[in-house]
Amino acid sequence: MLFVQLASYNTNLQGENGVPQDLVDWLSPTLQVSSFLSHQRPADIIAVGFQELLPLHLGLSGLSTKVINSRNAHILAQIEAHSLNKERYALIAKVVNGGVALLVYARDAGVAHAACDVHTTWTGSGPGYMSNKGAVGVRFRVPGDDGGLRLRTPHRARRTCREPDRRLAAHRRLAALPSAAGTGTGAPTTLYDTSHLFLLGDLNFRVVLPPEHPLKGARSAVVGQELSKESTREELKEYDQLLLERRDPTSRAFVGLREGEFWRFKCSYKYQLGEVDKYSEKRMPSWTDRILYTTYTDSPDTPNESAIKNLLYTSVPGYTTSDHKPIVSLLLLPSPSPSPSSSVSDSETTPATPPILRLPARYTPRPRPACNAQALHGARPRPHHRARLVAPHAPWRGFRAGGDVQLCPRAGGVGVVVEVWFWRN
Repeated sequence: MLFVQLASYNTNLQGENGVPQDLVDWLSPTLQVSSFLSHQRPADIIAVGFQELLPLHLGLSGLSTKVINSRNAHILAQIEAHSLNKERYALIAKVVNGGVALLVYARDAGVAHAACDVHTTWTGSGPGYMSNKGAVGVRFRVPGDDGGLRLRTPHRARRTCREPDRRLAAHRRLAALPSAAGTGTGAPTTLYDTSHLFLLGDLNFRVVLPPEHPLKGARSAVVGQELSKESTREELKEYDQLLLERRDPTSRAFVGLREGEFWRFKCSYKYQLGEVDKYSEKRMPSWTDRILYTTYTDSPDTPNESAIKNLLYTSVPGYTTSDHKPIVSLLLLPSPSPSPSSSVSDSETTPATPPILRLPARYTPRPRPACNAQALHGARPRPHHRARLVAPHAPWRGFRAGGDVQLCPRAGGVGVVVEVWFWRN
């Protein structure tokens, strides 16, 4: 079974200064959580999502790549420095679009060597393909673990009373965001055509209190004090827009996705900059930053239950450069389906079609192959074909070589970008 660590942070347009030098509390939570001691093992996959990576005008000028490359080097060094047994990790996917980015790492001694069919997708939102809001995604396969994993990092616009359906419509478009991965035929697929699905990011759903609620319009100090009580947080969750949306049997947003008990930690937004535990007077505190998930064995008849074991779901209050707090979740995926008799060859035991997520009969997402000309404002699939490049005579002793070939659709043809990198054994 795979052990997956997911982390998300809206860095409030801070660019290269958006994360502190020491990331142990956020990216190595197993060292800090005593209740996790019985499950001590290194994560097989670590995914880190960012929103509001840098100001929009800098993202449009192309500086987001420089920032995410800097983040990647820092994060990888921190993961390896604090990992159990000093495990080594490799970057298996990186995708950035303006202010939204996703980095996916895998343990060098396991998944990093097995991962294949790595694809990325992205979508900006708004006129002119502006990318302060939108989403990026990664899909890859791990042979022997029932098929593919799909991760999405969205940053959605705030849902208001005057525009109640805008963000839900955006999620429905996200579910239809096409990818050529997953079918083996090259045909476009949707978000749900995978074995395991994870959604992490700033979904921007708010806590909306009715006028008669005693905390409606209260000072932030009073609200913050009340949020220190788990009983208050459990009561306030009933006014959380995302939870209400997921409970609605007629909703077509976030269908099939599960979530841990988010009310166990304090609202991740909106804090005063530079403060550990002081909320802003400008907004009602809310759980805007969320991590959702599901796996192919989850039944649509039991939407509140999942075969994925949620070992940890929390925020990290010590980071103060943003009005958001980073969040992290540790998930243990179920064991793969039993294989047929070992007397049968591997080629015969490998299913022709990996298992995919089960959805309610009322919901059938459909891909939009031409979405770059439609409502997604510039989304296009960007498949990555990853190759292990063997370099037995490389002059860099103690290093291995790797490479990435990216096919980028362009007007009038296809552009090919080849990346080659080296990493230590």
